[in-house]
Amino acid sequence: MNKQDVLNRVKELGLLAVIRGPSEDLTVRTIEALVKGGVFGIEVTFSTPNAYSVVERVKAMFGDQIVLGMGTLTEVEQVEGAKSRGAQFIVSPMYDEELCKAMVESGLITMIGSLTPSEVFRAYQSGADVIKIFPGRLGGPNYIKDLRAPFPNIPFMPTGGVDASNAADWFKAGVIAVGAGSNLCPKDKVIKEEFEEITQIAREFVKVINEARQA
Repeated sequence: MNKQDVLNRVKELGLLAVIRGPSEDLTVRTIEALVKGGVFGIEVTFSTPNAYSVVERVKAMFGDQIVLGMGTLTEVEQVEGAKSRGAQFIVSPMYDEELCKAMVESGLITMIGSLTPSEVFRAYQSGADVIKIFPGRLGGPNYIKDLRAPFPNIPFMPTGGVDASNAADWFKAGVIAVGAGSNLCPKDKVIKEEFEEITQIAREFVKVINEARQA
């Protein structure tokens, strides 16, 4: 898929699973459970042990069945590392001028973490494809509504504080997608290897997302 295809796929799915696994193997198995439940947008964070290896294994397992990216980028060197392992999008938790420049120049879909209106504007002007509002729980869906008043053409995606109970509110506020972590794949269930339960949570989450976007 080319860059525009990846962005279109993210919009079509409306959901990215933000994975911070406790180990390489448990992370891969968690992603298997999520895909089984219909979650096809996967973001492997750099805070996951052996994150590069996770991405390589998942890429080999699922190919174009999923949209695969890497998140929590905080260093310029991670940009090329993510790209060389097959990441299709990259995500930072914050705005940093040097990092943002490297991310944009990678040619991958770039999601830059921002919170304030100034950060949002700088990141988008720098070439970010999507502005990741993080942490989303601080302002909630109403904050997105407020941001879209001066920035109606900027694509927003909240991460942090997104769950099945408020997913519809985020889409009503105008986001293109949402990122979900512990509410989608609870850490305790991962550690206990309760992967069937994670699959069921995923199915329910996807159903809620689809219904919210159709409303």
